Amino acid sequence: MSDQQPIPDSSEKEQRRRFRRKHPEELKADKAARADHSFMGHPKGLATLFGLELWERFSYLGFQAILALYFADAIANGGLGYEKSVASSVVAAYGALVYLLAIAGAWIADRISGTYRAVLWGGTIIAGGHIFMGIPKEFATWIGLALIIIGTGLLKPNVSTMVGELYEKGDHRRDAGFSIYYSGINIGAFLGPLVAGWLGQRIDWHWGFAAAAVGMILGLIQYVLGRSHLAGRMRAAAVQEAFTFDKSFYRTVGLVLAGVAVAAFFAFSSPDGLSRLVNIVTGITAVVPAVFLIYMYRSKRVTDIERRNLAPYSLLLVALVAYNLMYFQTGNTLNFLALEQTNNVLFGFEYPSTWYISLTAIVEIIMGPVLAWLWVRLGRRQPHVAAKVGIGTVLGGTAFLIISLGAWTTGTSGLIPALWVVACYIFLGLGDLVLQTSGMSATTKLAPRAFASQTMALWFAAMALAQGIQAQVVKFSTGDNAVLFFGIQGLIVVAYGVFLISLTPWLSKRMKAVA
Repeated sequence: MSDQQPIPDSSEKEQRRRFRRKHPEELKADKAARADHSFMGHPKGLATLFGLELWERFSYLGFQAILALYFADAIANGGLGYEKSVASSVVAAYGALVYLLAIAGAWIADRISGTYRAVLWGGTIIAGGHIFMGIPKEFATWIGLALIIIGTGLLKPNVSTMVGELYEKGDHRRDAGFSIYYSGINIGAFLGPLVAGWLGQRIDWHWGFAAAAVGMILGLIQYVLGRSHLAGRMRAAAVQEAFTFDKSFYRTVGLVLAGVAVAAFFAFSSPDGLSRLVNIVTGITAVVPAVFLIYMYRSKRVTDIERRNLAPYSLLLVALVAYNLMYFQTGNTLNFLALEQTNNVLFGFEYPSTWYISLTAIVEIIMGPVLAWLWVRLGRRQPHVAAKVGIGTVLGGTAFLIISLGAWTTGTSGLIPALWVVACYIFLGLGDLVLQTSGMSATTKLAPRAFASQTMALWFAAMALAQGIQAQVVKFSTGDNAVLFFGIQGLIVVAYGVFLISLTPWLSKRMKAVA
């Protein structure tokens, strides 16, 4: 048996021609959407997806900016009264489940609904979740969290796929289109914590959650109104025609229902149920990426060259996990440090502690074009992708070392000056920009041809693993051990980044598919 995927034979080509003749309206609509140049030289559908992702990120990150603070705030103040370590673990487990369900969301779009419907369902469910979060009752909080996890899992992996569907293969506008799309992500990431953070901390937590609901609803409205400008109708028709209620479908549904039942049992059966659920989530996040890698490595559809690439790619995944272990703490441990141990005043202006979270988006908006120019300017002299990932990892670790140093120089008698936290977030933003863009590029180039979409699922699984590990690490944060807590993590991550950079000559020889 050949290791390469078979080339479509004449009968398959004829089936495709018959399918196109069967769906002339869908074919015509896709061609019209892709031929459009009315949005800054790009298809108008890009404006629709830009707006959707802007508002989705506004709601997601605005919500996440206040979630842990709401869990830990006193009941008398409108919070739930959990210990900070529990609140931090819950937020981390929540993030892990979002990324795990993104794998299922991509599967649903590919096998059942197509991307447009998956995104529409996901956005609607997210909006419903935020509405429940706006209700000042604890039962509504858990319902809201569950809906947001499910909805984000449906929406998150499929919006970027829809951007790709706007362009024909070989269209030179594609990369620039993704750059415009990602600027929408950063604008939403910048505005969400500012608005929801101010409302939540200064007025009421549920006002902040309600603002996130409004943002998602606005995104949905313009998404539905702009449907005629989107492409992907032919692909959706093919997915829906090919779908059957087969064993794979029932197994997937069964696993989801079993997971929901286990979560409900552990969350409500005893006072320790929530902690047990967090531990189960961590265990699942550890298993999933390993299963993905082993399955791909042993598959007969993977060539020898592709299999050889999996070992160095695993080292890049470790860097992704290590970096995001810190980056995702912006929603919990760094959030609590900003609230309780930082002097949140700059130039005489006092601001909500959640506003620091917007800094990473500012850094990426400003430095994204600069970084792109730098790589083009360097050309063949630019660092290898493994070195880029290592540099991003070092930048992220340095962010935690900065916070550790700030806490050490301040001591226990005062508040950490705001500029230490600002510097931390600047380094986190720089690290995220370098590592994520380089890592995603490496993923598309190193992915075995037979597992292109599954390799992106592996990327999501690694992000979930970072959250799963974080759910355990944050338990060691006590509030008065900031120097050691952030310093140890920073040193470990910087060391791994330096290790990865030192391996670049070996990795460049192994990773032949990467420029």
